[in-house]
Amino acid sequence: MGRRRGADRVVEPVDTGQAELVPDPDRPGSWTLLLDGAPQSHVDLTDPTHLEFEYVRRLAAAIDLVAPAGAALRVLHLGGGALTLPRYVQATRPGSTQRVSEVDGALVELVRRVLPWPADPRLRVRVADARATLTGTREASYDLVVADVFAGARTPAHLTSAEYAAEVARVLRPGGSYLANIADGPPLRHARAQVATVRTVLPEACLVGDAAVLRGRRYGNLVLVASRVAPPVPELTRRAAGDWFPGRVLAGAELDRFAGGAPVVRDADATDSTPPPPGIFSVRR
Repeated sequence: MGRRRGADRVVEPVDTGQAELVPDPDRPGSWTLLLDGAPQSHVDLTDPTHLEFEYVRRLAAAIDLVAPAGAALRVLHLGGGALTLPRYVQATRPGSTQRVSEVDGALVELVRRVLPWPADPRLRVRVADARATLTGTREASYDLVVADVFAGARTPAHLTSAEYAAEVARVLRPGGSYLANIADGPPLRHARAQVATVRTVLPEACLVGDAAVLRGRRYGNLVLVASRVAPPVPELTRRAAGDWFPGRVLAGAELDRFAGGAPVVRDADATDSTPPPPGIFSVRR
């Protein structure tokens, strides 16, 4: 068992660092997962549709809009954390088949023990590297691939390349979508390169985020939505504008300008994503 300190807070070593599960003082039954001090997930065990982190709400909005409401989907989640989005899909799209690939086996067991998810034979959690999972997956198997993978608050290099993006495209059905959480800050070299790289195989795309982040004024999260078919830009724009923390959507010519001149990343020259500025993460203790 993990060490417990005050108010049932759980602190426990896992394979990728030190995990903390911190109760949310404002929402009974809700918890924040941190890894080495960086917030990774927020889960409301009583209401899986409550999404505390703004980038997660943007990912959820894309999930809501890429198919008719309530329709069951086949979803591959790269990165598990506390399973916030798998729980959300379970609640909003009953009957969906979901596979979660999480590299940290000790973290999976901690979440399973302290924040158990509802039993569902259609939701499978496997301990595996995200890229290895893609490589071992059949062609055209999924409607959605959702990537939210961080190690030390950075996306690993092997999940940023054109070869990786080609594997994502291979496992998507023809009308399927790729959703990715991209964290970056000024001058947004990583985010621009990711847009350019993913669009080599999934050319129809948009980017959702806070205006200050999109303009390169501060570090933050951007959500990339990419497909072989046009994403639901007008609906995503309305959802982003109406959020608790309003966001913007870049698409079309605006996205072209955003990614203009950015290099396509290859395995041979891939690097981990931009590290966050020191002291950016904090959570109520």
